[in-house]
Amino acid sequence: MNDELLRWSWVTDHLDDIGVATVEHLKLTLIAVVIGFAIAFPLAVYAFRHRRVAPPIVFIAGLLYTIPSLALFAFLVAYTGLSTTTAEVGLVSYTLLIIIRNTMAGLESVPSDVREAATGMGYTPRQILWKVELPLAVPGIVAGLRIATVTTIGLVTVTSFVGKGGLGVFILQGLQRFFSTSVIVGAVLSMLLAICADRLLILLESRLTPWSKKRVPA
Repeated sequence: MNDELLRWSWVTDHLDDIGVATVEHLKLTLIAVVIGFAIAFPLAVYAFRHRRVAPPIVFIAGLLYTIPSLALFAFLVAYTGLSTTTAEVGLVSYTLLIIIRNTMAGLESVPSDVREAATGMGYTPRQILWKVELPLAVPGIVAGLRIATVTTIGLVTVTSFVGKGGLGVFILQGLQRFFSTSVIVGAVLSMLLAICADRLLILLESRLTPWSKKRVPA
């Protein structure tokens, strides 16, 4: 790359700002995914156990997911202002459908004969859930977390429009000033965060499912 496209002197002069923005990006992502999982996981388990409530739960989560991000953040600003709350409410809402669907899919993938065997051994429904179904559903659950995490890392850049964008601030400022270096720094670091987060969750899955023969790709 030439100096006009990427000014390394600017990068080195702003390492502290880049570090702060990276930490903020990670913080916003972690909070959103943790809260989203805390909401979506019990809803998914409940919907799996009580099939009649599954359609409305999925419908509401899907409705939130279909709202354009900029429109949602703009709507929230009127109530919560340019704050972390505005960013997190929007980010959390986009994780719900992904985690709910993948958790339910993971639970539904458990073979029926495994459940029947557990019932025959005297397991209660609660024991079957925690000792049989959830362990076997881990790949589906982690897949949902992977998608939700990578999606959230990307959406955090959009929250720069409400003043809480982490690395997205560099992208926004770069576009406003026609300064490509700032855009490249924000975009590349965001992509690297997404890749690293995805790899870490793959490793987590392998730790939680030691019986699986699936290997983490090199």
